[in-house]
Amino acid sequence: MNIAIDAMGGDHAPHEIVLGAARAAAHFPDIRITLIGDEAKIRPHLPSEERIAVIHTDEVIEAADEPVRAVRRKKRSSLVRMAEEVKEGRADAGISAGNTGALMAAGLFVVGRAAGIDRPALAPTLPTVDGKGFVFLDVGANVDARPEHLQQYALMGHVYAKQVRGIANPRIGLLNVGTEDQKGNETMKRAFALLKETDLHFIGNVEARDLLQGAADVVVADGFSGNVALKTIEGTAMALFSLLKQALTSSVAAKLAAAALKPKLAGLKKMMDYSEYGGAALFGLNAPLIKAHGSSDANAIFHAVRQARDMVAHDVIGTIKAELERAALIKEG
Repeated sequence: MNIAIDAMGGDHAPHEIVLGAARAAAHFPDIRITLIGDEAKIRPHLPSEERIAVIHTDEVIEAADEPVRAVRRKKRSSLVRMAEEVKEGRADAGISAGNTGALMAAGLFVVGRAAGIDRPALAPTLPTVDGKGFVFLDVGANVDARPEHLQQYALMGHVYAKQVRGIANPRIGLLNVGTEDQKGNETMKRAFALLKETDLHFIGNVEARDLLQGAADVVVADGFSGNVALKTIEGTAMALFSLLKQALTSSVAAKLAAAALKPKLAGLKKMMDYSEYGGAALFGLNAPLIKAHGSSDANAIFHAVRQARDMVAHDVIGTIKAELERAALIKEG
């Protein structure tokens, strides 16, 4: 199994990207990794070259670049070259911590959309208070979504939660403004009705306040609402940890309490760190692509590689295609 990584994408590239990739290669003996980027900047950070190859390119898509234009004009960029490795079958999956829009554009224009999928979805796995986490899609691939798209998102999330996360019968929830069946706009009402018609374990509407409580194993949303919810969760977590830090350093007594609580606080921080779950999978393509967070460190890249490996090993893409075909046959029948 070969995993291609854009070594130049992200705030801490290439150093943290390379270290995370090397750690993954050492940990998983059944994978090979191809790092794509400026070879002169990559090799000094490689602790070992065992099962790691480097493809040189000195072109980079920057965070400020317009995504579609950048993918079309910067064909030698590390991100586009990574997508080409996946498209041509030289890599089984791809990872980038770079420009999100550019990765989505490369996914559509280079890797290609899977047959039967109308629109792809960006799907991170977020932590919950019970430690189980949930798959959240879409968080920004498409700001608008028709009811049929939300139904497809639910199916893709179901396959991922079952195949990769090991949940036998994942609970599917629809993000809405209330839990009652008739809540929401016409799109949400129609999506609710479509999801009720499937054989998925659809539990109904869920509210944003219940997401981190583990209300569902898969939460479906349009990209606009999903992105707002995701950024709110991120911002709230940052604010809470900042306030906690201020409180625990405000006096000598507080600092002594902080020292006693340090192991517990470290455990809490790790439990709520979504980088432990990997990156955001871009579902609906012909092969797995993972969007790692822009601020990813080596640990986040390691888990993104683990996630990509799991998606390939469990044939998530093939299973999604098979489930779509089965659903179409059931609908026709």
